[in-house]
Amino acid sequence: MSVFSYKQRNNINLVIIIALGLLIAYSLQGIFSAILSTLVLYTIMRPGYIYFAEVKGWNKRFVAISLITVSIILIILPFYALSSMVISKISELKNNEIFFKNLLVKLQHLIPVKINESVIQDGLNRLGNWATLLFPSLISSAVNIVLSLLVMFFLLYFMLIERKKFEYSLIKYAPFREQNALRFGDEMRNTTYANVLGQGLICLVQGSLVSLSFFVLGYKDPVFWGVITTFISFVPVLGPPVVFVPAAILQIATGNNFAGWAMLIFGFVVIINIDNVLRFIIAKKVGNIHPIITVIGVIIGIPLFGILGLVFGPLLLSYFILLVKIYETSTVASERLERIKTNNEHNEL
Repeated sequence: MSVFSYKQRNNINLVIIIALGLLIAYSLQGIFSAILSTLVLYTIMRPGYIYFAEVKGWNKRFVAISLITVSIILIILPFYALSSMVISKISELKNNEIFFKNLLVKLQHLIPVKINESVIQDGLNRLGNWATLLFPSLISSAVNIVLSLLVMFFLLYFMLIERKKFEYSLIKYAPFREQNALRFGDEMRNTTYANVLGQGLICLVQGSLVSLSFFVLGYKDPVFWGVITTFISFVPVLGPPVVFVPAAILQIATGNNFAGWAMLIFGFVVIINIDNVLRFIIAKKVGNIHPIITVIGVIIGIPLFGILGLVFGPLLLSYFILLVKIYETSTVASERLERIKTNNEHNEL
């Protein structure tokens, strides 16, 4: 005979499950970004997998491997290549003291305020250190990167080929009713599309416009600064001006007034406003993410995930807000049912 009652055994079992779950979650914190990346990629690839594997009847494993291969070619390899390019470029600029001394002299003629050279150098050092932490280095973080990628694609493969079992398990173990679980899935899909595909499209367009305008106006390294703008544009409104405003001021400082003013006008009239136009179109298709959520999400995400925080931060905040809304809906529904039950019992009396 057990010294514990049936209810006590269940409670002890629940405590053990929670403790082990927390221990497992703590152990997996190093690859949390890989797990989150898996969920994002699964959400994006799911329609394509359903079409080819379930509608067309293609081999499930072949479809899953093909989709993963496409994601490596279109997302993973370019991202890490661009990260390395950004790190090397910032290191090059940081070590080019002659360039910045000449630049400081030109700015002194443009701005009637004395600029301390040591402050500029300290700022550049901080910028370089921040960029090195923000963009993962292929050399220094090779082991972690390979491990994260292996975990991500391993999970993604089995999530795709066992899609129905995976989604059934999510609904079964979701902490709310089935209709709310399905609603959460739909809203999560729309939120992911709006954050990743929608915001990614906006950033790509703004980065391309900056690169094109730099090329036309004769600025140096138009491709590099277009790439930088693409990353920074994940912060709505504030992103692109961080690149094109200083570049335009430097052109004016060197006497290229037309190139400087043309860049400022084009930037504030076209590049900034294209964000609003595209956001309106995307909102009609998949959903709208408020710029405040994006900005706060970026602030939350960058310390946690580095450059990936530009995407994952807004996603996590959007998921949190979505869960709060579903909880609120469930609470209101429960209170309404309780009132109906109480009124019926009162009428029977």
